[in-house]
Amino acid sequence: MEAVTPTAIAPSNFVRDIIVEDLKSNKYGGRVWTRFPPEPNGYLHIGHAKAICLDFGLADEFGGGTNLRFDDTNPEKEETEYVDSIMADVRWLGFEWENLYYASDYFGQLYDWGVQLIKAGKAYVCDLSADQVRQYRGTLTEPGKESPYR
Repeated sequence: MEAVTPTAIAPSNFVRDIIVEDLKSNKYGGRVWTRFPPEPNGYLHIGHAKAICLDFGLADEFGGGTNLRFDDTNPEKEETEYVDSIMADVRWLGFEWENLYYASDYFGQLYDWGVQLIKAGKAYVCDLSADQVRQYRGTLTEPGKESPYR
């Protein structure tokens, strides 16, 4: 019996396929850049590890880089301990980020953009209470209702 030598086949999935097409068309100047945007309100879990491997791995595979951008816009639930832990976990998984950002550093700009969207009629302020939001949300079997502020 003859031994069969496996041939190396490049992995393929819809994300890689999109990246390959974007590179062929020189979309984004041929640059592959991803981001991992955790909220520092707890320790990472297996789902985060998968996202880290996907985000950082694809960027590495295609010669790009990844930004680590903390979504730190909820100070009541966030701790420096979690920021440090997340950074350690990313490194433990074998990755290093190109740039480190904190959403709170540009919160003023995000707010200004929100105001512009509202003025342009592309966003709205919803003044429903938390209880009302739950009532409007709907269920698995019943559709929700639109906010009266929409």
